[in-house]
Amino acid sequence: MIELIRTNDAVLLSFAESLMKEAGIHYLIADQSMSILEGSLGMLPRRFLVESDRETEARRILEDAGIGAELRP
Repeated sequence: MIELIRTNDAVLLSFAESLMKEAGIHYLIADQSMSILEGSLGMLPRRFLVESDRETEARRILEDAGIGAELRP
């Protein structure tokens, strides 16, 4: 899996998640459980990962949706 986004923004993650669901691209939001350790303060970023063989397609979808600036290189 390839990391595309690292953020604390739950709305951004939810939006990316819905886009991937619609496209049928498998994804994973890593580090969600860390909020328990940090006390739900939102200080630790979550990582949005997608299937490595569909990275290019996922990047294009996210860019077309207007959140290309959030993508990791």
